[in-house]
Amino acid sequence: MSAIQVIAIRSWMISLMILAIFGIRGELAELATRKPRQHALRGCIGFFAPFTFFTALKFLPLADTTVVFFSSTFVLTAASALFLKESVGIHRWSAVVIGFVGVVIAMNPQGEEGLNAYLLLLVATTIYAMIFISGKRLSTTDSVISLVFSLQLGMGFMATLMLPWVWVPVTLVILAQLMLMTVIALAAHYLFAAAFARADVSALAPFEYTALVWATLIGYVIWLDIPSVEVWIGVTIIISCGLYVIHRESVRHRARAGSCAD
Repeated sequence: MSAIQVIAIRSWMISLMILAIFGIRGELAELATRKPRQHALRGCIGFFAPFTFFTALKFLPLADTTVVFFSSTFVLTAASALFLKESVGIHRWSAVVIGFVGVVIAMNPQGEEGLNAYLLLLVATTIYAMIFISGKRLSTTDSVISLVFSLQLGMGFMATLMLPWVWVPVTLVILAQLMLMTVIALAAHYLFAAAFARADVSALAPFEYTALVWATLIGYVIWLDIPSVEVWIGVTIIISCGLYVIHRESVRHRARAGSCAD
């Protein structure tokens, strides 16, 4: 099944679930937005993040894909300083630069197909960062659930436009798998949006590294994929830089709290 069809079905399922839940609760007003054009643009552009990521997964092991995708963490930290004017000092800038070195080491393309897959991942990471940076801005005027709802509508709309060229029949087993994916994705989108609405992007980004552990375990259990030496070296550098960013963030917050106390 094409990634486009997966995204289309998943996005419309999530949108309908949100409508049903908030309709039953009589809270449909929570889905409204004060900036519909920005939400629409965010949703349409957001389609390309899962599309490029799912497409790359066809050619790369899950762990390798996840490692490279975590360059989004460093994009987020840099973008938070450039676009959100969050304070990112020289220590965290250094961690960002070294973290990107780790990503480059982890990338070990085998032939043109592998190189193209890695390029798709880099596109996915950049768009992923744009989604959460824009979500951080929009959260000042709109609810978290409206961010999730509009993003899914936009992704579903974009995927549906392309659906006639890629559609294949869906069996009951596949439909059940997509439904499970929908429930998990809805919970994940909401928790991500809620977290980014409540705290600095640069502080939250490193916590996503736990996905590296899950990706490695799942890749081995299901496909017997064992990450290469380059991937392990890259993972070590990326996680180390991420932990250092967390440390510097806690130091900054303690200094700020002490200053307020004075």
